[in-house]
Parts: sequence; structure tokens; C-alpha cells
Amino acid sequence: MMRHPRVWMGLLLWLVYSSAHASWGINMTPGATEVSRSVFDLHMTIFWICVVIGVIVFGAMFWSMLVHRRSTGQEPAHFHESTTVEILWTVVPLVILVLMAIPATKTLIDIYDSSESELDIQVTGYQWKWHYKYLGEDVEFFSNLTTPKDQINNKATKGEHYLLEVDEPLVVPVGTKVRFLITAADVIHSWWVPALAVKKDAIPGFVNESWTRIDEPGIYRGQCTELCGKDHGFMPIVVEAKSKEDYATWLAERKQLAAAEKELTSKEWSMDELMARGEKSYLTNCASCHQPTGEGLPPMFPALKGSAIAVGPAAGHIDIVVNGKPGTAMAAFGKQLSEVDIAAIITYERNAWGNAVGDMVTPKDILAFKQAQE
Repeated sequence: MMRHPRVWMGLLLWLVYSSAHASWGINMTPGATEVSRSVFDLHMTIFWICVVIGVIVFGAMFWSMLVHRRSTGQEPAHFHESTTVEILWTVVPLVILVLMAIPATKTLIDIYDSSESELDIQVTGYQWKWHYKYLGEDVEFFSNLTTPKDQINNKATKGEHYLLEVDEPLVVPVGTKVRFLITAADVIHSWWVPALAVKKDAIPGFVNESWTRIDEPGIYRGQCTELCGKDHGFMPIVVEAKSKEDYATWLAERKQLAAAEKELTSKEWSMDELMARGEKSYLTNCASCHQPTGEGLPPMFPALKGSAIAVGPAAGHIDIVVNGKPGTAMAAFGKQLSEVDIAAIITYERNAWGNAVGDMVTPKDILAFKQAQE
């Protein structure tokens, strides 16, 4: 009598959990590029071949068990070898594998053929963000997660693109063969955008190649798919495909911004300006480890609030931010950030959370420090 309540309880739990699922699918999608559609078509071709094989094999097996079952008085045949059967079960699978290998080989050749590219972009993985450099265009920038901390900490309703939104998407023109040169600066990452059928490991000291040609303007999202540290799940990828005209306009604007950024190094900065920019840059680049409050996550990520580095001599503070600290999780930001951002972050760290040192580090100080090391 107790079975019925358990059955109904099981059905109720199944309904509750099935209704709680987010959007999901059981198959691949065709994607947004010719290669991704080739991969999808290959997948479906192999899938249906396997379905046919499965139907034939299991159909024959179940038919034999049903028709030739012992209860009907069937007598088993007595034989040991059949040359014909052995030839058939060797040749037929071989033919099937060859037929499957032909489209698979063609697709693989297309995937790995990155020659004759019209645009080359270097993709570098960092803990935990992506750096994009448009080779020959003097344009480069970092792409950082922009999902608010309150959403991550379940203090606010999660947005539509939770953990899949960035401040600077990778922008490419449609109808253009784009080659990606993928590497990493610290640990192994993996650059993956499903809709583009691009997935390549980013390995320090190595450069892997991949490519894409997007047909239609749109936004395509992906993620790092290699466990790369505590914030592995917080380094998304966003690729924005624009028309060739819009891309040309965007590229010209980025070049102007890059030129203006270089000019800011020689500007005379005030404390208030450096603190405002420093807070923004700190929250983007440093808060994931040292926390927005500066209290860190000891012992792996030490506190900056009241620390010997943040309230000590400015030279030591500059050195550890520019060069990092070997053997620890403290990365070298000298090549990651501009002189302006480094100066602003250091100034902010020395005068925030009660670290009222009162001094100011300028972009000129950072530039002079770098030149002294050359």
C-alpha cells in the first residue's frame, strides 16, 4: 500500500525538477559559419548511420530472440565457422568506416586550413580575462567579465547573459576570413565559441591557429573550457560580427582611442582623477583576488588594506604591480595594463580602505620605472 504514495511523490519530484531546468537542447546547433554547418552536417550524417546500424543489429537480435525462442520448439543450428559470414562482418564495417571517413576528412581539412586569411588576431589568455591584438592595426585591448558581483553572489536577479557578458567584445567583419593565433601568458586556457566551431587550447609558449568566416552580423558567446584557476568560470568570450562598413568605422575609432590613451601618459593628473580611474581599474583587474574591500582571500590572495606593500615605499608597490611576484598568484601587469591604469591602481590602493598614505603615483613614474628596467 505504501508503493502508490512513493510513485506519486516520485512523479511530483520529476515534474518539479524538469520544470526548473533552464533552456537546454539535446543536439548540436548548425552555428553561424560554413565550417560550423559542416561540423553539424557531419555529426548528423554519422548519427543517422549509427541509428540505422543500431536498428538493424538490435532488430535482428530481438527478432531472433522472439521467433527462435525455445518455447516454440526451435532447434539451434550446429556449425562452427562460416567463411562467408566472416568476410561479410569484416568487409561491411570497413566499407562503412571508409564512407564515414570521407566527409570527416574533408571537414577536418577545412577546420585546419587557416591559410589566406584577411585578418589576423592574436588571442592571449590571462587569469582571468582575454587579450585581443589586431596584428598590423595597432589595436589591442583586454576583454573582462562585466556581470555584477551582486548577481554572482545571489544578491540580485541574474541577467539574460549572466557570466557571458564583457566590457570589450572581439569585433570582426562578416564575410572575412579571420585567423586566430591563440596562446596564453600564465596557465593553460581554452578559447571556445560554439557558434563559430572554434575551440583551441591557449598554452603558454605555444601558438595554436584557428579561423572563422562569419556570414551574418550578430553576437556570439563562448567561454574558457580549460580549468585555469579559481575564476575559470568568469572569463567569457563575446564575438561581435559587424558589416564591413561598420567594422571599418569601429576600427578607426579604436585607433583614435589608442592614440589618445598614449597621450594620457604625459598628462598632469590630479589625485581625484587618479583615484576615480584607479577604483574602476582596480575593480576590473584586481578585485577578483584582493576583493573590492581590499581584504583579499588570505593566504592565497593577501589583503591590501593596511598591508606593508600598500602603505610602504611607492617603489616597492610599483615593482610588484609591474613585475608580479614569482611563485605566487600575483601576475605581472606591466604588459597587461597601460601606464595610466597602473599608476591609477597603485594610487587608489595606497589611499583607499583607510590606507591614507597621501602620495600619488603618476603615469610618468611608471614609464620611468619601465625604462630603468630596460
